[in-house]
Amino acid sequence: GTRFRPLSFEVPKPLFPVAGVPMVQHHIEACAKVPGMKEILLLGFYQPHEALSRFLVSAQQEFKIPIRYLQEYAALGTGGGIYHFRDQILSGGAEAFFVLNADVCSEFPLQEMLEFRQQHGDAHSFVILGTTANRTQALNYGCIVANADTQEVQHYVEKPSTFVSEIINCGIYLFTPAIFQHIGEVFQRNQQELALEENSNGWQRAEVIRLEQDVFTALAGSGKLYVYKTDSFWSQIKSAGSAIYASRLYLNQYSKSHPERLAQNKPGGPIIRGNVYIHPTASIDSTAVLGPNVSIGEGVTVGAGVRVRESIVLHGATLHDHTCVLNTIVGWDSTIGRWARVEGTPSDPNPNDPYAKIDSETLFRDGRLTPSITILGCSVTIPAEVVILNSIVLPHKELSRSYKNQIIL
Repeated sequence: GTRFRPLSFEVPKPLFPVAGVPMVQHHIEACAKVPGMKEILLLGFYQPHEALSRFLVSAQQEFKIPIRYLQEYAALGTGGGIYHFRDQILSGGAEAFFVLNADVCSEFPLQEMLEFRQQHGDAHSFVILGTTANRTQALNYGCIVANADTQEVQHYVEKPSTFVSEIINCGIYLFTPAIFQHIGEVFQRNQQELALEENSNGWQRAEVIRLEQDVFTALAGSGKLYVYKTDSFWSQIKSAGSAIYASRLYLNQYSKSHPERLAQNKPGGPIIRGNVYIHPTASIDSTAVLGPNVSIGEGVTVGAGVRVRESIVLHGATLHDHTCVLNTIVGWDSTIGRWARVEGTPSDPNPNDPYAKIDSETLFRDGRLTPSITILGCSVTIPAEVVILNSIVLPHKELSRSYKNQIIL
């Protein structure tokens, strides 16, 4: 979660709320709907701590499925983690299993991937979820060249330097236990290469295996790997700014999947425009105007005449009367004074290009901070009547004046 700082200082990135629920809960919900799903394993390098344990307990109760967290002893890469825990994954006699990256937002067409695998390939084939990107942005992802009739993957290149294909890897896979044989071959090869190198501190590095570069590249063209292309929404959540875009995609989906999560205009309630999520414990003045694409967390207080648009307000934050919050993430327990304006620059994909994806923009360009979403870390205090523009404020700061295009350490 380095690119997700300062928000990932407080909470592991997969627990960051997107559209009102932890990012990874969207994954768990999708998995729990698949018939015959036996258990869900979360793999990561995070120290297990209280927030994670609380989340696992509540998610197990809500979705009626066993959920466990397996901690890696070192960051093992996308393939090394599942290979290290292969006995745990196979212990229930699984005939197939899904692997989902936690930092993607998607409609998760898992059932469709299962049906697709039955129609294409055999009982031992693997499926990658793919989607279409535009030609320039495709270079930032894993690119898939597939047979137009059978959808068999013939060629796979991770972040190519020249154009390869418009079909990109979504980081959502359907595997059978046979995948471990292929990952095992990479592990053996790594070990042999390390044995040839003098004085390397060997054993640990052989276990770092990347599914994309090490496994898919070798499997492409072998008749074992297929791509299922989806036209439904998909985005990465790399930077904090992309969380606001992901929140919009999920809030849009709520009208079909969770209409009860969307706030409605009611007499005596705030004015709602577009899709808005409000936690039941939030206290919001009836003269506030919220939306579109706003998510208000637990115990948030919103005063009179406040305007919030395209923003995520995290639990315990207070927006005093007549504040204006646009394209901003307001951190936990932060306070914004009266008549203050806190605004960022959206980093949304081009709305006129149906295949545009969000750019993982660099923090600096030409030595200057790139205009982006404004982020207030936890427990930040903004005084009354100031303007904060395109800035990142680290946790526990008390500002005394206006700032523009700054990282406030």
